[in-house]
Amino acid sequence: MNTSMVENLNVAEQHRNEVANGERFEFGKNWSAFLSVLDDERIDTAVSSLKSMLEVETLEGKTFLDIGSGSGLFSLAARKLGARVHSFDFDSNSFACTKELRKRYFPNDPNWRIEQGSALDADYVASLGKFDIVYSWGVLHHTGEMWKALENAVIPTKQGGKLFIAIYNDTGNQAKRWHWIKKTYCRLPGLLKTPFAVLTILPEETKRFAGSLLRLNPGEYIRSWTHYKGSRGMNHWYDIIDWVGGYPYEVASVDEIFEFYKARGFNLTKVKSGGVGLGCNEFVFEKVLA
Repeated sequence: MNTSMVENLNVAEQHRNEVANGERFEFGKNWSAFLSVLDDERIDTAVSSLKSMLEVETLEGKTFLDIGSGSGLFSLAARKLGARVHSFDFDSNSFACTKELRKRYFPNDPNWRIEQGSALDADYVASLGKFDIVYSWGVLHHTGEMWKALENAVIPTKQGGKLFIAIYNDTGNQAKRWHWIKKTYCRLPGLLKTPFAVLTILPEETKRFAGSLLRLNPGEYIRSWTHYKGSRGMNHWYDIIDWVGGYPYEVASVDEIFEFYKARGFNLTKVKSGGVGLGCNEFVFEKVLA
């Protein structure tokens, strides 16, 4: 058994223990279900998202590191744009999902490498080398040590390279409430998780449905479920479970992220604010040439 396989097994055991102890949401289980509804439209949405935020038409000749690859959708999008891709995830099912996507769309591709690893392991991250683009969308705030993970994302970014991250917006007491909800969800017995998620979202969904009735357009609400694609290609229900259960959960303001990376030699080239809500703020930084 080679060193890489041993490391994967160690990470997998750590992940299993954290999920079993209610310390972590099993993101990959959700992603496994998502693969059953993945289609070309969702893939095209992911490709367009990368092109827009990175302000490119192609990634030919570029290297792309996906920290926390999840379903593998954005690793796939980067590969379709021509990048040489390296994906890793702490979650065992996410690791398997990414491998499944490679098998479907780029079988036996030497330009797409997939591993199981931790964004908190600085030595592991350093061992991967340097990349033109380091991508981590909605991941680092789920590590349990967000600022350490944000620090480690600096390591593999080339001089002149881009760092594209998305981090939950800090909404004060609202974020604290959701921290409790997510922590509670993860510690519940399996049979109670779905009812808890339904009860959690019921007030907001009821409000949205009532609004559509007042507008004499109930079909509007129905279509929000049946035609939901999400900005990142997700299915509506999987998005909800991903949100309600997503623990560990940390947040940061736009200014905090900006100042953090400015102090580490990065220029902000693009930001997409999540507004005043609970969503993610998206950032693209460029590492200043020494």
